[in-house]
Amino acid sequence: MAEQQDHDTYPAITPAVGVEDAAAPATAEASARSDGTVSGARQALLDNVQKGREQATEKARLFAEDGKTRATSALGQLSEMLNDAAGQVDEKLGEQYGAYARQAAEKVQGLSSAIDSKTVDDLVDDVRELVKKSPAIAVGVAAGIGFVLARLVTAGIDQRDA
Repeated sequence: MAEQQDHDTYPAITPAVGVEDAAAPATAEASARSDGTVSGARQALLDNVQKGREQATEKARLFAEDGKTRATSALGQLSEMLNDAAGQVDEKLGEQYGAYARQAAEKVQGLSSAIDSKTVDDLVDDVRELVKKSPAIAVGVAAGIGFVLARLVTAGIDQRDA
């Protein structure tokens, strides 16, 4: 009987009808907000990655334009030096060899003009085509350029240490 009184005094706590149903939408809503937050964070990350990629591409394009300008300037100077040297070659070795020096100067000047007239995108496309057509030449040129750059860097370091 004492047990009966306990049940009467303290009724069992049972969920009210529809309480589970009311909790379900709150959980679904929280889940949707969580998914929205995750989706939003993911989209923000993707947007930042895209923006960073665009900025890197623009910087690379600016560096390439600067490099193209420097290369054409250097080739122009080389052409002038070859033309100037052609006169000395005429005197010391003969006109035949001076003509070779002038032809080399013309070729260098033509290369400079060709590079100057193209956009960076055109130059990149040309390099891609060269690599596809003859990869061995591309590897050889890359190795040669790497060797020259290494020598220049080494010479610069040696001069700084002296």
